[in-house]
Amino acid sequence: MSPHTTPTTPATTVPAAKEPVDLRCYLVTSGADRHTVETAAAAAGAGAGIVQVRAKDLDARPLLALTEEVAAAVRHAAPACRVVLDDRTDVAYAARRRGAHVHGVHLGQDDLPVADARALLGPDAIIGLTTGTTELVEAAETDADLLDYIGAGPFRPTPTKAHIRPALGLQGYEELVGLTRLPIVAIGDVTPEDVPALAATGVAGVALVRAIMRAEEPAAVVQAVNGAFPVER
Repeated sequence: MSPHTTPTTPATTVPAAKEPVDLRCYLVTSGADRHTVETAAAAAGAGAGIVQVRAKDLDARPLLALTEEVAAAVRHAAPACRVVLDDRTDVAYAARRRGAHVHGVHLGQDDLPVADARALLGPDAIIGLTTGTTELVEAAETDADLLDYIGAGPFRPTPTKAHIRPALGLQGYEELVGLTRLPIVAIGDVTPEDVPALAATGVAGVALVRAIMRAEEPAAVVQAVNGAFPVER
């Protein structure tokens, strides 16, 4: 460094304008086998706008391998579908560095802070954050310029997670939508039959796990979910 050079402190990166994310049908995967990869591809091909790779029991290297496999299958099926990773900003960074079709991360409340994830992944990445209470949604507003969406749940109690937050129900989403500039994705034992009523609350989309991962025809579920939302949002 030149003796006349003044050191600078890196500023928080604010995301640049980018194409809106289609959040209507948001698949959260389960499992780590070929069925996981094939179902993600089928959902993407049918119009799911985003696929979140979630495999909490995998260590970093096998999770990276699964993420790359899902991302390749999704890209082949539907290049416009975005792929994000649950929790692990480091693995998302590694996948993106390798050139995988991975667009960002979905953070929990105990994961890397939003500003740090944004600084690591860059302005073009997609970053979502789990919320589910008035207080958490209002707190997320402080990072609204760094986030692309928030997840909120549970809609109803779900067997896949032990929630400490009470179920929101339809009325809860109506309240949360009015508190934030950010699009909200409803999650928590949502079924395709719930989607028309949830869409009417103003949420931008719904996250589905078992309803797609265990479906005999995942594509039909995705199409039904997308069809429950207004054409223009």
